[in-house]
Amino acid sequence: MLSSISPAAGRLLISEPFMMDPNFKRSVIILAEHSEEGTLGYVLNHISDFNLSDVLPDVSYSELPVYVGGPVANNTLHFIHRCPDKIEGGVEIWDGIYWGGNYNQVKELASAYQLNQDEIKFFAGYSGWTPRQLEAEIAEDTWIVANKFNPEILFTQDEQNLWREVVISLGQRYAHIANFPENPTLN
Repeated sequence: MLSSISPAAGRLLISEPFMMDPNFKRSVIILAEHSEEGTLGYVLNHISDFNLSDVLPDVSYSELPVYVGGPVANNTLHFIHRCPDKIEGGVEIWDGIYWGGNYNQVKELASAYQLNQDEIKFFAGYSGWTPRQLEAEIAEDTWIVANKFNPEILFTQDEQNLWREVVISLGQRYAHIANFPENPTLN
């Protein structure tokens, strides 16, 4: 269970194959924070129709995509990155992966084309759970927790196949579910 993982930040949540909630259907979520107050993470593979310059008008001409981080506070902007040499103040949530940081530096770097999709990912909103809610959902087999993963997948630009690739990477115990149809009634 998640509660036995310390620290829980930086772990991946993979939705079970038949989850019907459109916010989390075939989702891969990076956890950024897990404490007594609750859990916060970002959906890595639900891309929005917006680029950074669409949501931050003072960032000119940025083609960096914005992902739907989850259904909570979707009018807020968040980011993970792997460039602490460029962005100060981030919290390391996984080996070389940082959550947040100096917002003004990010805006300046994005405007100057000094950030790319291989090193930063933006999210509108987030996924959140109240205390013990996520543990209960994991116990109900709603989520699979990945404690080890290749951090390269966090910045993939192949959102369509990310869920399947992560499930297969979990090993033989889970690989078979990667081929389950999205709608079981069509099987």
